[in-house]
Amino acid sequence: MTKIYTKNGDKGETNLFLGGKLSKNDVRVEAFGTVDELVSSLGFAKTLCENPKVIKTLEMLQHSLFKIGAELSSDSDKAVDIINVITQTNVNEIEKLIDSITENVNLGNEFIMPGTSSSSAAIDVSRTVARRLERVVVSINSNKKVNKFILVYLNRISDLLFVLGRLEDEGKKIKKIRGIRKK
Repeated sequence: MTKIYTKNGDKGETNLFLGGKLSKNDVRVEAFGTVDELVSSLGFAKTLCENPKVIKTLEMLQHSLFKIGAELSSDSDKAVDIINVITQTNVNEIEKLIDSITENVNLGNEFIMPGTSSSSAAIDVSRTVARRLERVVVSINSNKKVNKFILVYLNRISDLLFVLGRLEDEGKKIKKIRGIRKK
């Protein structure tokens, strides 16, 4: 029988992908832990969604986030040879996806109250986790440079999740926040 526990982290350190160790309170550990949280949050949202395009897109994001997590959890220069890192092509793909969804969903000019459906609410929770992840990666980048496309990609993820939530609720009565309008 294979045991799930390794005892490697019992002293407050964790192993990095491709070698090395970090304290579990290091901001990089916070980053790849938040990647894991976002992947799980997207998985939960996926179980609630009905729109096949939304489900497919959430799964694509999960795959991309595994790449980001691997890259953030490696100190090795070999990572680029092993990990299919995030590139400008990935950024372009996510931007095209956002544009295609916004062409078909009326976002209006008022803020939208999360919670029209369980599925869109779960996507909105994932969006907030994505924004936190972006902030953590920006903190890392101020001390140790991160692949610049990761920063851009993470910024786009929250936009994509916003429009996916609205796509999931297409045809439903969406609650808007009265008295506050977007510019």
